[in-house]
Amino acid sequence: MFRFNAPTAPPEWLIVFLGNPDARHELTRHNAGWIAADYVESSVGVRIRRAKFKSHTELAVIGGARVLLMKPMTYMNLSGEAVAAAVRFYKLAPERVVVVHDDLDLAPGKLRIKRGGSDGGHNGIKSVTAHLGTRDYPRIKLGIGKPSHPEHDRIDWVIGKLDKSSLDTLRECAELVPDVLETLIAHDVETAMNKFN
Repeated sequence: MFRFNAPTAPPEWLIVFLGNPDARHELTRHNAGWIAADYVESSVGVRIRRAKFKSHTELAVIGGARVLLMKPMTYMNLSGEAVAAAVRFYKLAPERVVVVHDDLDLAPGKLRIKRGGSDGGHNGIKSVTAHLGTRDYPRIKLGIGKPSHPEHDRIDWVIGKLDKSSLDTLRECAELVPDVLETLIAHDVETAMNKFN
């Protein structure tokens, strides 16, 4: 489906996968964005590992456009620092920044595409919004659900390791992200929303 041709000009889009960089956060709910990044890497035949903008990055072609794939290494709460640095450097408009992240308000395995809106208590989105100075950018949300018990701490929930069943459910959702990005970039956000929401 995807063919990688190394871009020879600056990227037209920035695709940001939110997560936390150290091993203790690997395969946690909060790293859903990085799990999705694995599928995008496989689809376009690259590895997101070049150090730039306080991130691991790589150039690729998706939907016929040049894109910069980014995994911020700043930790979730400071993700906006990395995003803003790339946006300034490449002079990208906010509507050309797509953020892929976990969402507590979506049931596990559900995917939702949205443009704008509140941060929903997500510190990574809160940071991106603050640094971009706008909420009007596309997001691909991967459902992780809420704790079943009301007294369960939400922070413990999002940074908790996924059991096999929960991880399988999240991966089924995350593997749709390459197709979502292809549609969103080749067409527009509304087309992607109509197809995948």
